[in-house]
Amino acid sequence: MKIVRRIGASPRERGSLSGETCPDIFELSDGNFAVIGTEATAALDGQLPHDAARADHERIVIISRETLLRAKKDIPER
Repeated sequence: MKIVRRIGASPRERGSLSGETCPDIFELSDGNFAVIGTEATAALDGQLPHDAARADHERIVIISRETLLRAKKDIPER
């Protein structure tokens, strides 16, 4: 598995000059996506809807609204 490309604008393009706030989205060679964000499992796990579940190896991660909205144009339809 390898990172194929960034989805959306780079952190620098979104105004992060310090490198301290760098949520990011990447497309992987297997077609999946990887996300860099703020770990929020403890804060949000108990708020998941009844039809949502998280495996022990999964984490809830927050990315900024701007990161996702600017990635929208690069997300493939299929």
